[in-house]
Amino acid sequence: MIGPIMEELAESFDGKAKIGKLNVDENPQIAMKYGVRSIPTVLFIKNGEVVDKVIGAVQKSVFVEKLSSLVK
Repeated sequence: MIGPIMEELAESFDGKAKIGKLNVDENPQIAMKYGVRSIPTVLFIKNGEVVDKVIGAVQKSVFVEKLSSLVK
C-alpha cells in the first residue's frame, strides 16, 4: 500500500537518505529486533538509532515532513 510512496521518496531523497523495504515474513528476526507488530511500520533510523516511526498507512506528506527534519 505504501510501497509506491517509498519508491517516490527514495528518488526524492536520493543522496540524502537511504530508503528501503523489508518483508517481515522473510526476516522475522529484524521485526523482533525493532518491535514491529503492525504492517505497515516505517522506522526512521539515524546514526544506527530509531528516532521516529510511523505505524499504519499515512499520506506522503507525513513521510516528507519527517524525512526533511532528519536530513537537515
